[in-house]
Amino acid sequence: MARQTFPEALSSRPWMLADGATGTNYFMMGLQSGDAPEMWNFEHTDRVRSLHKQFIEAGADIILTNTFGGNRHRLKLHDGQDKVHAVNVAAAKLARAEADAYTARQIFVAGSIGPTGEIFMPVGAFPYEEGVTAFAEQAAALKDGGVDVLWIETMSSEDELKAAVEGASQAGLPIVTTMSFD
Repeated sequence: MARQTFPEALSSRPWMLADGATGTNYFMMGLQSGDAPEMWNFEHTDRVRSLHKQFIEAGADIILTNTFGGNRHRLKLHDGQDKVHAVNVAAAKLARAEADAYTARQIFVAGSIGPTGEIFMPVGAFPYEEGVTAFAEQAAALKDGGVDVLWIETMSSEDELKAAVEGASQAGLPIVTTMSFD
């Protein structure tokens, strides 16, 4: 099977199916409220890989890395702000291993990038430039781990989305974005 890039696949197919409900599934697998799912990339690699495999077997063409809270501002809630590179590379490699092990069709690995949890200026005190830096750091680590595309998801602030795209674009990978509204 000839391997396509993510943009080639998008242009040659009418649709692609991404996985979903990762957090819900991790809770059913034993994640406790308040725990950082990203630490499972070290502590429960078997569970992380198992969920990726289940999504692939269910028909997902795109699996997202276990890095939704993998930026330094979210990881600092668990004293992990200095583990951004390690967390994101580990997660990408776990997803990549399952994607590459599946031979029936090509599976794409998307590097999940979620919000910082900070409130951007002028409403809050968080500078835009710090957001760009944080997202660039996470995106670079995801690229180092071997993702095909960066998946900026569940943003609710236009400023944070812009900072995420600006930072992530420095990695030179395709970018998908989603927003969430109340």
